[in-house]
Amino acid sequence: MHVCAIAVLACAGLTACGAKPPANQAAAPQPAPRTTDVPLAVDTLVVESRVGTGVTLASLLRASRIAERDIAALVARAAAVFDLRRIRSAQPFRLEQVAAGATVGPQAGLVRRFEYEIDRDRFLRVTRVLSESGGTDDPAFVAEVLPIEKTRSLELVRGRIDRETPSLFAAMQAAGEAIELPVSLAEIFSGDIDFNTDLQPGDQFALLVEKQHRATHELAGYGPILAAEFDNAGRRYRAVRFAPSGGQAGYYDERGVSMRRFFLQSPLKFVPTVTSSFSRSRLHPILKEYRAHLGVDYRAPAGSPVVAVADGVVVEARASGGAGRLVHLRHANGIETEYLHLSTIAVRVGAHVAQGDLIGRVGASGLATGPHLDYRVRKHGVFINPLHAQKAMPPAAPVPPSQMSAFVEIRDHAFAALASPAVALAVTPKPTGQQ
Repeated sequence: MHVCAIAVLACAGLTACGAKPPANQAAAPQPAPRTTDVPLAVDTLVVESRVGTGVTLASLLRASRIAERDIAALVARAAAVFDLRRIRSAQPFRLEQVAAGATVGPQAGLVRRFEYEIDRDRFLRVTRVLSESGGTDDPAFVAEVLPIEKTRSLELVRGRIDRETPSLFAAMQAAGEAIELPVSLAEIFSGDIDFNTDLQPGDQFALLVEKQHRATHELAGYGPILAAEFDNAGRRYRAVRFAPSGGQAGYYDERGVSMRRFFLQSPLKFVPTVTSSFSRSRLHPILKEYRAHLGVDYRAPAGSPVVAVADGVVVEARASGGAGRLVHLRHANGIETEYLHLSTIAVRVGAHVAQGDLIGRVGASGLATGPHLDYRVRKHGVFINPLHAQKAMPPAAPVPPSQMSAFVEIRDHAFAALASPAVALAVTPKPTGQQ
């Protein structure tokens, strides 16, 4: 029996494989015990690709020439364990298709197995179940959401700011790390370092972080940073992760003072680029006249999440002329923040939001030349420079005195690992699912 295994790496999942089974070949199911796997005893087509924009599970299967009754049965079974509306473009999938031969015509096939990667931690698997006779004609499937197998280890990451790597992102990339890591590091030190303006050639950093790898050794993500230090313009900043008894884990300096400020550095989830600063007189890019610009403009892709910089209450959430769609929050101590030119609004007036909660997404509504966020801060009714406001905010609560001894032990162990050329701390690799 001829076996054809073809891997299609085309994007979108809508490009059908050009290989076809011989027209005169009849399907001949082999006797086998009842199992969730179909033996590869007939022509098999394997498609590995990514979901295209606007594609549904049903349309993806039709593009691969799957028999309609298989599509209906598979979609129904998959929907029982996973919300198929959450299938996202660019996510990988794998389809094993068994040619049906004379059963449904030479151009249609039967599904042996379908897998779709939901996120970095889970995947959807739908597997055909054999009929009592061992045949493939009965469209019965088993669907389940499974953890992606990973191993974990603690690793030491170092980097340096210089002419070739002038930004934190560039330095991390040169060290072979993904974009999530510089974002996490910047969040830790955002109360002390402005990563847009404060970095200098010769600055360097080190951090201890949990890395997660798949069985193929591909990086699958990061756990929390356990300890970090950043040498900036001759001054060293250090932080260690600690979870007070009965409280949430956070970052503290050597003395146990919280690294978290009353305000986040910015309302964006990455280190943003300032395109227009706070000014009492700025040439408006559209109106071509000088007027006050009472906030800062951050360049950001359309649709980027915008979060609350501090706990607060929603005062306004509406469209407002030249400001476009905006959200206005009221915080403690007479502080208010505004977020302008949003594409969508995710909160309602009167709602309470916590620091880091999604309130909208970046857009270009109102008078705007392109996607960006105009972020504004008021104190007792007077607009102030947002870039100065964050650093003036007090830190959160320190480590409780009763827990300082536990903190000191963790701190000293973590900082010793940062100072060593090899990571002193190591964890035994363990499979995914053990968080």
